[in-house]
Amino acid sequence: MLQRPNESEYPAYYQPYIQLVPEGNLLQVLKDELQKTITLFEGISEEDSYFRYDENKWSIKEVLCHMADTERIMSYRLLRVGRGDETPLAGFNENDYVNGSQIERLPLKNILDDFLATRNATISLIQNMPETAWENKGVANDTPITTRSIAYIIAGHAIHHKKIITERYL
Repeated sequence: MLQRPNESEYPAYYQPYIQLVPEGNLLQVLKDELQKTITLFEGISEEDSYFRYDENKWSIKEVLCHMADTERIMSYRLLRVGRGDETPLAGFNENDYVNGSQIERLPLKNILDDFLATRNATISLIQNMPETAWENKGVANDTPITTRSIAYIIAGHAIHHKKIITERYL
């Protein structure tokens, strides 16, 4: 079973995400959280998916788009670091990605389907990662990070945003 990373394996700003990941088998957590994500977003109407809880905040659609985009980027990092690639990986500006997505034009169902496909690809990548790869070290956004940390960040990031949707949007 994949061990929770220690604080020396990732930048401190990821700690809140990693702390949100429940104890237990990470693959099962990712699968369970996917079902919770489906249930949450299927319960939101198309009309309500445009809601923003404040003037300068993302809509519900944009939050889900951000969740999928970030998971894709972090999965790419997971692949690179997991395969032993030590080439420094660039950071990204999440606001630029959301703005560039023009996601408001798509139905919420399409965005949810995209997240579903992304999460399933992440699960496949993690379950097929060799045991020896979990402690590999790489650099992303100018900071050192391990493969194991990236997997936990992926899980925690989605949990974080679902919590925000529940607390501030619904």
